[in-house]
Amino acid sequence: MDPLNPGKPFSWPQATRPLITDQYPMGLLAALAELVLVFLSAHEAHWLRFDSWKLSADYLIASLGMALLFVLVQALLGSYASWRGRSLVDQLSRVCLGWLIVIGLLALLGFAFKLSSEYSRLWFVYTVGLVLAQSLGLRIAWALLLRHQRRLGRNLKRVVVLEPFGGSGQIDAVAPELARHGYAVHARLRVAGGTGWLKEIRERILDTQAHEIWICLPIEEALFVKPITYALRDLMVEIRFFPEFGDIPLLNYRVRNLAGMYGIDISSSPMAGTNRLVKRLEDLLIGGLIVLAILPLCGLIALAIRCTSPGPVLFRQRRLGLNGEPFNVYKFRSMEVHDEADGQVTQAAPDDPRITRLGRILRRTSLDELPQFFNVLRGEMSIVGPRPHALVHNEQYKWLVESYMKRHKVKPGITGWAQINGFRGRTDTLDKMQGRVDHDLWYINNWSLALDLRIIFLTVVRGFMNRQP
Repeated sequence: MDPLNPGKPFSWPQATRPLITDQYPMGLLAALAELVLVFLSAHEAHWLRFDSWKLSADYLIASLGMALLFVLVQALLGSYASWRGRSLVDQLSRVCLGWLIVIGLLALLGFAFKLSSEYSRLWFVYTVGLVLAQSLGLRIAWALLLRHQRRLGRNLKRVVVLEPFGGSGQIDAVAPELARHGYAVHARLRVAGGTGWLKEIRERILDTQAHEIWICLPIEEALFVKPITYALRDLMVEIRFFPEFGDIPLLNYRVRNLAGMYGIDISSSPMAGTNRLVKRLEDLLIGGLIVLAILPLCGLIALAIRCTSPGPVLFRQRRLGLNGEPFNVYKFRSMEVHDEADGQVTQAAPDDPRITRLGRILRRTSLDELPQFFNVLRGEMSIVGPRPHALVHNEQYKWLVESYMKRHKVKPGITGWAQINGFRGRTDTLDKMQGRVDHDLWYINNWSLALDLRIIFLTVVRGFMNRQP
């Protein structure tokens, strides 16, 4: 039957043979390889610590348990799922996260059963270091091998793209990167009315022996999905639907299954589940180390403020945090004490007379921001995230800048993607605020642990120097 015109007969080209996709269980092989890797690394660590390859029964049991726990955690994190289409950074981040979880679990076990005195801490550190280095190195080597093979046209899944007459903006954007991720587009076919185009789709699939069909249509043309899937129902080919949302503003969109219903999140926070835990651990570990390092400097700055101008050491102002919840953000006071009318916030100008001499130094070097690391430890802010704005600015710009309030889907940060790209200091024009918000939303949509570490690194390398007051 014709899927577009029920009741009318229609003949399809017949499939000659099923299409074969992945032939080998690479995920299983990777899990077995890492199981052996952890076990051997524990032996190497024992040799480094005790100058002996022979492990006692206790160390053998600990090594095997550590190996099994690591592989189990990696499996739960999805590290052994298909690597096709996933970035190397994502894979390496999962390895690091897996070890953080394993270390935490082993620390809890050691504390609960008083086992810490039974094993050498140095042996454990050596083991973790060796496994991390070798596991990361193994994945990097494998990724480089795959990249080389794909440049030669091997290990590529053949794809046929179905798109509207105007073409698919999504495919145009990612086309240069598809081969690196393991895909090769062999045909791009335009979706049309009638039945001839459905017959052509089948013929092209059979000609190219395509592994996957990508339906890249505007959301309003989703009605074509059903006849397409019906027409291809006898082929062993994967079909994926990539809806194009046009000018609908999206934030971290994804497909979810809620109570048996499939839905697309149009505006959601990436900081949920495992990501939320990773982000908090990042803030506590890095923030805690920074606080310990800056305590003496904070004491000196506080003393200098006390000695150079009357008033409190800290400046406190209300800001909006995660999900728009208000909190107090702290800074070292850099201005003379003054009062402003309710609902009014006057941004500091380059020659603002309210700024003290010491305050100019603090603001130029961003040292006035140091107390915000205590906001981080309290869970009100993150080290990396959109900078918090004054409440009155939120009220002003949420009506002028599209998706402005979506910045609050994550915790505000001390530094961020916008700041390292030049959008810091005063936002005295609508264009500047639009640019900052665009960068903030890009960060939220592309968040990863690796991106956070990159932003922190660039913040340190480029320095905290700020020419604006």
